[in-house]
Amino acid sequence: MSTIRFETKPIQIGDWTILRFPEDESTKLPSRGMTLVEGTVNGFPSKIVLEPDGKGSHWFNVDSKLRRTARINASDKVKIEFKPSKDWPEPEVPSDLKKALTADKQVHALWMDITPMARWDWIRWIRSTKNPETRKRRIAVALSKLKADNRRPCCFNRNQCAEPEVSKSGVLIEPMQLKN
Repeated sequence: MSTIRFETKPIQIGDWTILRFPEDESTKLPSRGMTLVEGTVNGFPSKIVLEPDGKGSHWFNVDSKLRRTARINASDKVKIEFKPSKDWPEPEVPSDLKKALTADKQVHALWMDITPMARWDWIRWIRSTKNPETRKRRIAVALSKLKADNRRPCCFNRNQCAEPEVSKSGVLIEPMQLKN
């Protein structure tokens, strides 16, 4: 697949700063769901997991490290050059899930046996709620399903935005352009 190139400006949703793919560039990706890409952000080498926006496009969070190293400023355009990648990094496992996984050797062994992309799916499904009780229930369901050798969460639409801080009903909230 050829390199996807475009420029975009950072946008703000709540406390999050994101970079959004133009829809026509996003259609060049292999999936409408979560997708791994490698390339550069303002010339800085990056490997990034893109989140779906729930409308057929993608976006990613600009954390403070990326903002600093790639010199991303609110009013400046950001130069993006990415290619899809298949070498998925290990996801950061939330502490509540990690505790539950390590408490059961059978479940932990299967967790380590599934692909990193499958682990990303489980984590996205578990964290896609703001309700603490729903999250606890999802962790319990995940452990039960893993024990039953289910390697992915069922009934989870991978094309929806799974970040509850920046989405509503699986769709990215309309952002505001950042101001200086």
